[in-house]
Amino acid sequence: MHARSIFVTSKEPRAGTFFISLGLMEILKREFKRVAFFKPIVDLKEQEKGKESDIETMLSVFSMEQPYETAAGITLEEAEELLSSGRENELYEMVIDRFETLCKTYDFVLCAGLTDMRVKEIVDFDLNVHIAKNLSSPIAGVLNGRDKSVEIIDEEIALWGQSLEEEGVRPLAFFINNVHANPACTIPTFKRHDQGVPCFPIPYNEKLDRPTVLDFLAVTGGTILHMKDERHLERTIHQPLIAAMHPEHFLEYFQEKDLVIVPADRSDIFMTILSSNHVPGFPTASALVVGGETDIPKPILSMMEADESFGVVLIRVPLDTMQIVRRAEQTEARITSKHTKKVQTALGHFANYVDATLLEECLEKSGQEILTPAMFLYRIFAKASSANRRIVLPESGDDRVLRAAETIIRRHIADITLLGDPQKVLNRAGMIGVDLEGVQIEDHLNSPHKERFAQLFYELRRSKGVNMEMARDMMQNATYFATMMVSTGLADGMVSGATHTTRETVLPALQIIKTKPGVDIVSSVFFMCLDTRVLVYGDCAIVPDPTPEELAQIAVESAQTAKAFGIDPIVAMLSYSTGSSGVGEDVEKVREATELAQRMLPDVPIEGPMQYDAAIDPEVAKKKMPESQVAGHATVFIFPDLNTGNTTYKAVQRSTGAIAVGPVLQGLKKAVNDLSRGCSVDDIVSTVAITAIQAQQLEGEGR
Repeated sequence: MHARSIFVTSKEPRAGTFFISLGLMEILKREFKRVAFFKPIVDLKEQEKGKESDIETMLSVFSMEQPYETAAGITLEEAEELLSSGRENELYEMVIDRFETLCKTYDFVLCAGLTDMRVKEIVDFDLNVHIAKNLSSPIAGVLNGRDKSVEIIDEEIALWGQSLEEEGVRPLAFFINNVHANPACTIPTFKRHDQGVPCFPIPYNEKLDRPTVLDFLAVTGGTILHMKDERHLERTIHQPLIAAMHPEHFLEYFQEKDLVIVPADRSDIFMTILSSNHVPGFPTASALVVGGETDIPKPILSMMEADESFGVVLIRVPLDTMQIVRRAEQTEARITSKHTKKVQTALGHFANYVDATLLEECLEKSGQEILTPAMFLYRIFAKASSANRRIVLPESGDDRVLRAAETIIRRHIADITLLGDPQKVLNRAGMIGVDLEGVQIEDHLNSPHKERFAQLFYELRRSKGVNMEMARDMMQNATYFATMMVSTGLADGMVSGATHTTRETVLPALQIIKTKPGVDIVSSVFFMCLDTRVLVYGDCAIVPDPTPEELAQIAVESAQTAKAFGIDPIVAMLSYSTGSSGVGEDVEKVREATELAQRMLPDVPIEGPMQYDAAIDPEVAKKKMPESQVAGHATVFIFPDLNTGNTTYKAVQRSTGAIAVGPVLQGLKKAVNDLSRGCSVDDIVSTVAITAIQAQQLEGEGR
């Protein structure tokens, strides 16, 4: 690759350059092992707790180990002094020095330009473009498309592209934010630059444009008097509303997510808002704000504390009512490390409208075959998004599932159906600050499908002694109901196990969905995400002591799973002995399974028995199996039994810091996956993405 950096910049303030930087960083993190963020000029006004907001957010969102100090160049004050005294070259030297230091440590540097327009009062040229030129960095240009016609935007792109060429700076791409769809609900296209520079129109997203309670606090310096959960600070603000009227009139104007400004002594308004929070169809405030120094009555505060479902934040601001209103109206939407929901929305919105493959081609990336955990997960999310599948989650009573559902929808990973009473699910989601907009909620206990599902289950299991009454009882079980949804095509896949055992997840699938033709068992794999590569381990979770025939099936299914997820399958059949050096019943089982697997999948390299060190280490492989195509290069590791597999994957995970994604079930006709009861929200999100990809793959196999 020729370019070693990208420079994100705009010619106007508030165009969304940081939003574009977030999206680009996610792409770069999957393409390069080490990526740095760099702001050549930092504005100290944007500091939070001594750190510039954009830098702190970028490093936090992507869990980057880069020290903050290396991401910050010179201050805006230093730049202004250098420019006003004619020491422009000194400015560039200072910036280049910091940039080159990063280039020695990192594979790629994402640079973000200065958005403050004060510099234009000192110099009559675009400082960002001159810095990019001195760094030999192609520019990612950002335009604000709000209230602009297609013709005007096309003209701006053409003029900007021409001026960049005149400066000798290469434009990488142009991003047009806040584009409004035309009446036909299509996103307009824009002319490409003469050199073929791509343009990416990105539609307006209200969730990114709305300020949050966090933003209001930053502007006013208010004090939090009551807060159940910090995540409630991320609630967006619809509008400021002064509560200066009687409750019945107040309710006429009160709308969802209003920032309610209320005098401290208006107990009637507080009681009205508390009541509205509980009544279906009535709005919930984003926050309550009291001004001045008057204390809120203690009984009111006690009621707020005692009400577990009241998640509205109560804030005191030392200003009068009109001053608070003005500050609220001046509050701008931001994206910081505290805005976790906005970050998820931003990344999903960017990925949905920006062609990552086209950008990668523009970057002319190197041919290095490095697959980091971040790359692997990003590719899974991208592939799941394009699969456009619906996944049912039967465990809506678990907060982790609700939070995962919100993330999945925000990132466009899959469509989600939750099982449960809709009102209870939505109430719980509101209490924990989760937005389930776009999530389908199916009341399985009162579903119109319940009787049909019972009949189908009866027909499937009556030979096993199941009668209709028993079948109806089974459809009361959320996991059985969800499995039937998958079986009948109402959902493409199911993920369960956050509150259920593996048996409770797998048994309904075996009874209803059953295994694929020619496959007798359900097995599993883990994706072991190491520092620079991803390996496949199977089976580490399901089959205790497979026969040679079952072990061969596990090898074949694991190889096909690896291929489906972009991993070239090179299969090592593991044992305590390598080649023909050992004898014994266990070794013979692996040897027989290897021969069966080779006949079942002749186009895939499969060898064994083989010790783990010979399978993974090229130097050991040269000594133990010098003629082997698999030894030293294996990507799929098949363990002889569950004891060995489970012990090994946990040992590797804990001793190397590898991320273990799974278990991923294989062998079923349709996509069903199990979670660990100790799973995290991220585990659920990645498992849903994997399930969506499996659903697409299985559909293709069934045609």
